[in-house]
Amino acid sequence: MIASADGRASVQGRSVALGHPADRALLRELRTGVDAILVGTGTMKAERYANLLDADQRAGRAAAGLPEHPTVVTVSRALELPVEVGLFSEPGRSILVYTESCAAAPEVGADVEVVRLAPGTLALPALLADLGARGVRGVLCEGGPTLLRELVVQGLLDDLLLTVAPWLIAGDAPTILEGAAELPEAGRLGLRDVHRAGDHLFLHYVPQRD
Repeated sequence: MIASADGRASVQGRSVALGHPADRALLRELRTGVDAILVGTGTMKAERYANLLDADQRAGRAAAGLPEHPTVVTVSRALELPVEVGLFSEPGRSILVYTESCAAAPEVGADVEVVRLAPGTLALPALLADLGARGVRGVLCEGGPTLLRELVVQGLLDDLLLTVAPWLIAGDAPTILEGAAELPEAGRLGLRDVHRAGDHLFLHYVPQRD
């Protein structure tokens, strides 16, 4: 996740304006080592998801015995997907959608698999358990803030990589955790590592659990 110095996670609806070349390089490098990328449909649309890895990163995954691309996983209870973004037009890309809808899957260039759950049963623990049954071990969550908040509430967050951008934004843009209510229990973090690129800070936190 990335946030301005006053805690805002986007500018005019997108996080890209907060970024730094090193931040973008870090994100793409993180993608090279995971089995799946978990991302909300709103973030897919806002950030215009496409071409998630460079050719050399895809080659590195293949050399390590991994598929060239990690599976992209998303949640849409009503099966409303941003099929206009480039990701859905990329042949051979694997997209796994968890839904409670019985609507037909969209016909797109990517390989879309729809996992249908009974109404009221779609929850992140069940989703991650299903991914584990499919052999997925490493999951990179790229947001957005509502999805990340739910991971935190459910105690499913293992690491938080937070880039702090040297900007003051104000306004009503979301923070990295979005929700009307406070967390049921404040989440204590331990600082694992700090890096710097120019005026951007890269912070690695781990949850402190009893």
